[in-house]
Order: sequence, then C-alpha cells, then structure tokens
Amino acid sequence: MDFAKSEQSTVGIEWELQLIDQDSNDLRQAAAYVMEQLKDQKFIQAEMLLNTVEVTSGVHHTIAGCIEDIRVGAEAVREVTDPLRIDIASAGSHPFANPAYQRVTDSDRYAELVNRTQYWGRQMLLFGTHVHVGIDRREKVLPIIRAMLTRGFHIQALSSSSPYWAGEHTQYASNRAMVFQQLPTSGTPRQFEQWHELEQYTSDLKKTGVIEHFNEVRWDIRPSPGWGTIETRVCDANTNIYELQAIAALIHCMVDHFSTEWDEGRELPWIPDWYVAENKWRASRYGMDAILIVDRDGNEEHVLDTVKRMVRRLEPTAEKLGCLEELTGINDILEIGAAYQRFIEVAKRNDGSLDAVVEHMRSEMKADKPLPSAFTSPERQGPR
Repeated sequence: MDFAKSEQSTVGIEWELQLIDQDSNDLRQAAAYVMEQLKDQKFIQAEMLLNTVEVTSGVHHTIAGCIEDIRVGAEAVREVTDPLRIDIASAGSHPFANPAYQRVTDSDRYAELVNRTQYWGRQMLLFGTHVHVGIDRREKVLPIIRAMLTRGFHIQALSSSSPYWAGEHTQYASNRAMVFQQLPTSGTPRQFEQWHELEQYTSDLKKTGVIEHFNEVRWDIRPSPGWGTIETRVCDANTNIYELQAIAALIHCMVDHFSTEWDEGRELPWIPDWYVAENKWRASRYGMDAILIVDRDGNEEHVLDTVKRMVRRLEPTAEKLGCLEELTGINDILEIGAAYQRFIEVAKRNDGSLDAVVEHMRSEMKADKPLPSAFTSPERQGPR
C-alpha cells in the first residue's frame, strides 16, 4: 500500500455542515439541489445524507490559509441556501432530528453501507471535523498515530457538541463518538508498529470482503495514503469558525511536534489499546470533566490540566507554523465551555427547549465564534 509523497506539515480541513430549515429548525434534505448549483465549486463536497454538505479547504502551509478556503466555501453554500430559507449550522448531531427520516445520497457506496449495516447504518446522523496533516516519510506515520492517541481524546472532549440525540439528552458529551463506532471499521484505531502490518490488515479485510478500499477504514485517527497525510477524525463538527481554527491548529501543532521529535531521534509516547479505548469512552461520556489516562503507566489527569499544559508546550511549534493566535483560541474554549456544555445550559435556560439549542447553533455559525448560553432566548417556549 503506497503512501503518497507529501510535504511535511501541510494541512487541510474538512467541515461537515447541517442544512437547517429556518422555520422548523429541523434538517432539510436539500443537498442534491445545493450540490447541483455548486458543481463547479471546488471547496464543496456531497456527504452520505442529503441534509449535509461538506466544506473543505485546499492544501496549505497554515491554518489561516485553510480557513480562508472554508469561508469562501461556506459563503458559496449560503448564496444557494438563503433563498430556500435554509441556514447552515453544525454540531456533532442535530438535537432532535429523527435518524429514520433522513435520506441517503444517491450513491452505490452509501447504499451498500446502509444495506450491510442496516439499523446502525441508518443511525449515522453524524457530523464531524477532519484535519489532514502532511507526513514527509511513510515510516513516521504509525509512530505519530500512536503518539496522537495519547492525546486524541482530549481533542474529542474539546470538540464535543452532541449531547442530544433524536430529542433525548443522552448524558454523553459526544454521543456521535458512541454511535459512529458501531460501524465495523470505525472507532479507535488498531495500533501497528510496522507498515507491513497495516498492509497485511488491509489485505485481509479486502480478501474477506469487509472493505474494497482502505478509505473505508474510518478510524478516529488514520493514515490517508492517497493524500500522504495523517487524518484526525476524532472531532465532533465545530459550531463556528473560531473553534474550528483553534482545534485544527491544535491538531496541526501536535502532529508537527511528534514529527520533529521522531526526526530528532526521541521515542514517541504511546499507551496500550485498553487505555485508548477507556479514554475514548471517558471523553465521550464526561467531556471536559473527564479524567483521562495520560501515559502507559496508567497515570491519570483531569483533561483541563492536560490541555492547558499541551497548549503551553506547543506554543513554539505554533510560532513556527504561523498559528499561535489560532492555538490560543483553545484557552477561550476552556473559559467559555465546550459546545456541548453551552448547549446543555441553553436548554436549561429555555425550559428544556431543543429548538433553543438549534437557534444557538445557528447563531454561533453566523457570529463565527462561540456565544455565551445567555445569548439565545428564542421566541419558542417549552420543550420539544
């Protein structure tokens, strides 16, 4: 399995957006029309469900370059959706949309996925942020992925934005993470030490009909051989551009930091599979209140303390990569609270209304920044 040649620490972002009806706050199945109008727009992609469009960036050296592409793509979508009374917004899930009512994009690939996975395939009403970082040598890929797994679920906690599912408060910060791992090749990555082990794994899956191509392995952090990148997919979709660029900068800096450590001959950190799985569950359940395992000796630390230290340690890397301002946005997330925390508070302030949560999602998208929970006071009253 070849790994494409890529310049070290180039970066790209993919952001899945919801199409939300301005009158009902429910999802609209309008992606086919939107995509037809934007078929010549290079920063817009179709996704599995017709309630979703994905805005992407090109390949850049800086997060700022990626964000400029994202802004262009989002504005192009708005030009099509505004006349339809559709807003774009995002989060890891829609608070009250019924998964059973969502339509799948007309594609053999997606039809086969739903046919094979049945009930769980029909539950994939999920939205994520994916960040690609270029790796210049294939032999770095697996050690860096193992190192990223020591802090990957700190990133998940920061980005968690899916506490509600089909109208229910799940008591999870990221219910998206729990649902998505029900697909047979999704969830926490297999940890391999040598590239030939990954090749054998892929060959075995193809031989037994599990996958046809490696891109069907949808791990939280995975190699992307066709692009020559490590793709971090652990994040719930961010609700606004400010948090999108902060999370992307954190991932960009982490991958570059571990790459530099490898180049300079230092051993990269790793933790056993059972700690990885436990951290994913804790981050999904407790989000920013989680106590996560931080090393292979089983030492634990509150996620807030670890993240604060990570940001300080990565500041020189951020200076080098030109994303120090974006990285310091992580401190603002710690101050105002992650998206799932804001959503829960909005619902409490509005008698349990999930309409209020969707209104807040829409407001944050328009403001391009996280908003205090007191900001949203919609006309609609009472719980949905």
